[in-house]
Amino acid sequence: MSPQSPPARHEQAAPSTPTARDGAPASPLRFGYGTNGLADLRLDDALGLLADLGYDGVGLTLDHMHLDPLAPELAARTRRLAHRLDELGLGVTVETGARYVLDPRRKHGPSLLDPDPGDRARRTDLLLRAVRVAADLGAHAVHCFSGITPPGTDEETAWKRLAESLAPVLEAAAGSGVPLAVEPEPGHLLADLDGFHRLRHTLGDPEHLGLTLDIGHCQCLEPLPPADCVRAAAPWLRHVQIEDMRRGVHEHLPFGDGEIDFPPVLDALAATGYQGLTVVELPRHSHAGPHFAERSLPFLRRAATATSRTTRSGEPSDTPGREPHP
Repeated sequence: MSPQSPPARHEQAAPSTPTARDGAPASPLRFGYGTNGLADLRLDDALGLLADLGYDGVGLTLDHMHLDPLAPELAARTRRLAHRLDELGLGVTVETGARYVLDPRRKHGPSLLDPDPGDRARRTDLLLRAVRVAADLGAHAVHCFSGITPPGTDEETAWKRLAESLAPVLEAAAGSGVPLAVEPEPGHLLADLDGFHRLRHTLGDPEHLGLTLDIGHCQCLEPLPPADCVRAAAPWLRHVQIEDMRRGVHEHLPFGDGEIDFPPVLDALAATGYQGLTVVELPRHSHAGPHFAERSLPFLRRAATATSRTTRSGEPSDTPGREPHP
């Protein structure tokens, strides 16, 4: 299985006139929704909802309410989940951004950068578990992030810890055939595309190190427009997260509530040949998760099938994929 190919068990012969799973016009892109935005639903209910709405897959965040990676009988629970995904025809990527799965008092703690080697090892162990789960599910990637540089830690030490902590995870990913997709996260040590390339070069450009590109993060802090970020990231792209966002504000917003012009972004993404999932990332909207899941897919399909008229000067495209702001 190539790093960008969806799991073989979900492949279907292409119809003569492409349509989405619910009969709507299809784009080359495959859309999913993250379970971190459906945290108030049981996992089976969340999967059923996404299948009924016509999503192609799910971004599965390993957490205490959704395939707890630390609870007993993980392998058996993963096998049951793989069967359920097959029944529903859903692809999957495995995400590791649960806030308190390792430490009930420290958000995203411990990290790969912590001063205590034992704490770093706990995060590495979570990622190793995620790789095994991803392999058993036929996932197209395992997502991770660096973490925030701890107080009193110099930058060189932080990068050294990150590289060392990820080394066994990359070895496991290579053995399983599932790429590790590191996400640049605003405020973290690895915050942007330049940071990804620094890590990649430090590790010797390993084949199974890829990139999770969050489209909102591109709008938030990258110097290039989001569509240009997609093109620049294309050779390493293994997972995509998507939501609206405003420049300079790291807040995941429903589509139409931010500043992103989506048709050019999705045009660029389709042109790369990316075959993994493009997953809606709205973790702070779980209180209304079914509503936003229902609203998001039609928006993305309109944007993906619209003809972009973005000019080189950056004028927004006048297409149905762009919702007006109040």
